Amino acid sequence: MGEVAGLDLRGRVAVVTGGSRGIGRAVVELLAEAGARIVVNYLQGERAAIEAVRGAEERGAQAFAVQADIRQVKEAERLIDTTRQRFGPVEILVCNAGIWEGAPVEEISEDLWDRVMDINLKGTWTTCRAAVPEMKQQRFGRIVIVSSTAGQRGEANVSNYAASKGGQISFTKSLATELAPYNINVNAVAPGWVDTEMNTEVFADAHRRTAAEEGIPLGRIATADDIARPILFLCSEWARHITGEILNVNGGSVLCG
Repeated sequence: MGEVAGLDLRGRVAVVTGGSRGIGRAVVELLAEAGARIVVNYLQGERAAIEAVRGAEERGAQAFAVQADIRQVKEAERLIDTTRQRFGPVEILVCNAGIWEGAPVEEISEDLWDRVMDINLKGTWTTCRAAVPEMKQQRFGRIVIVSSTAGQRGEANVSNYAASKGGQISFTKSLATELAPYNINVNAVAPGWVDTEMNTEVFADAHRRTAAEEGIPLGRIATADDIARPILFLCSEWARHITGEILNVNGGSVLCG
């Protein structure tokens, strides 16, 4: 296989939060093709999680699903503990679970603010907190956090979402320097518009879809697979000297360093 062997993840243990649909589902499928053993975390939608596991197995991988509410520290710890009991210590963690809900700032309720922050930002922290100790012990780890262009430039009427995604970016950079001495790489991807279930309502409006496409220099809205492939790269040996990076995957719609 030569240099292509750098994408070989055979034997690696991976956890994907929010892995039952959208970007998470695409990541699960690519990790399976690369040979990883995968845990599909989900909060709701058991059927979708089972289908994601089945898809991984069809690609020759070992996989199972764990329902866990990662907004809670104990639940995140249970997710990581269950993974260890079945497959061994977690080596790859993809923090993908998230929601996109907002309103004009004066209309954001405390419940809405807390719900978005708890799932998007706190859930990233709880899973990293639970997985890192064993990564340190084995002196190896790959953490990839799914952020957003909204966290880089802000986004009107979803300031709570943008704040949560901006928090993920700062968390990524902080954790990268903290964990680098243990050979743990921490990176993020920042997608723009992606054609997933999260955006179904938006893209049901043909005018809004066209406007979104026209704002992307490459001229099309990303698929989930377009985001999953760079995530796989960041999990691989090809990215062994990359940490603290925010990888823009947005077709050129947001250009920032």
